[in-house]
Amino acid sequence: MEWCRRFARKFAFALAALSLTAAALAQTSSASPSSSSSSSKHVKKAESAADSGIDAGAVTGGVYRNKTLVLACKIPEGWVLRTDEMNARGEGEEEAPASAKPADPAAGSAGGKVLLAAFSRPPEARGEDVNASILIAAESASAYPGLTEAAQYFGPLIEVAKAQGFTVDEEPYDFAVGTKNLARADFHKDVGSRVMRQSTLVMLAHGYAVSITMIGGTEDEVEELIDGLSFGSGGK
Repeated sequence: MEWCRRFARKFAFALAALSLTAAALAQTSSASPSSSSSSSKHVKKAESAADSGIDAGAVTGGVYRNKTLVLACKIPEGWVLRTDEMNARGEGEEEAPASAKPADPAAGSAGGKVLLAAFSRPPEARGEDVNASILIAAESASAYPGLTEAAQYFGPLIEVAKAQGFTVDEEPYDFAVGTKNLARADFHKDVGSRVMRQSTLVMLAHGYAVSITMIGGTEDEVEELIDGLSFGSGGK
């Protein structure tokens, strides 16, 4: 129980998925539109993430690649990146009560970094449909004594998800991406006339807990984003 409470207090990355959802819904991102870029033309390396001891990865040709994780993730054409902005916000803001601001996946977590934050449109741009998103984050597993299985990372996440009005569609279960096995859980939340679908995949690798979150307006949209994920030196 104490481990779970400590886990929950350092929930920034365990709640990365929900934090990103809240930011997308509220559309309160402070990022400047001038800093956005289409993933198909953009080549960007999140240098601050390298400070965590894990490869920051880079986006080129519409694909995010991370050498340490041997991971590749396709980013749909026209999407915008907010990786640097989310890391900068987490490093530069003082901790505030949850009621005072949307939870931020980069805030309050020592040794954790957002590796990729991509949106179908800028978070500050309003729209009628769900702002589809991809978030990849890594946090040192040493921050959570006793964390030995990826599925454990979902404990506090599910509790808070329910408290925020999310329904758990699937409790953590094994999910294979090629030859790589991850833990996965699925959620949804009714937002007016819309339904937000969210799937989070977690793995433990190189001393890190790595979470990969896909958000969309339909199950098919989320699955299509997951289909763009691959592992191995041949990942494309």
